[in-house]
Amino acid sequence: MSDISSLENVHKIGLFGDYKNKDQKNLIKIKVIKNINLFQLVKYKNSKENLSNLNIDGIKLSDTLKTSINSSTRIIWMGPDNWYIYSNKDIGNDLKNFKQSDFAVTELSQSRSIIEIEGDMIYEVLKKGTPLNVNNLKEGDCANTIYNGITVTLDFISTNPNIVRIFGLRSFGESLYHSITDACLEFGYKTI
Repeated sequence: MSDISSLENVHKIGLFGDYKNKDQKNLIKIKVIKNINLFQLVKYKNSKENLSNLNIDGIKLSDTLKTSINSSTRIIWMGPDNWYIYSNKDIGNDLKNFKQSDFAVTELSQSRSIIEIEGDMIYEVLKKGTPLNVNNLKEGDCANTIYNGITVTLDFISTNPNIVRIFGLRSFGESLYHSITDACLEFGYKTI
């Protein structure tokens, strides 16, 4: 999937904030994720389909507040019988296995802005905008929350190094990006 990011006009490569006299390895890194396939999968309330029989790209659907992963695909549990699936490969054939009588599959690739932040201070950046207690969240966790009034989904990719992907509606993408970068200024950040 090739698309133009909603952040194309605001995401500029460079060093920003309080980066002087700091080792670039210690700066927060901000990256815009694009060219990714994103779907929402919802199981209908009256469906009798057993989730243990189903998988996407070899990954079983989780029924807890966790992210299931492999090397190319991540499945984020959004709520009971509701998942985000994103992948850097074509997973359309896997999604055809979900019967329309039991599941709704919605393609969301063009409707979300995805910002990835990395570094030791990203939990402090998140605390500046969300009421969620992020201290106990670790690799494989996910959460729906707000960031400075913008509804977001957080996907905790890694704890070594600390990496979090932040999903927001495309129409709020620039506001979300500015909120994140403003929160990073005191730590210094590098856009890649």
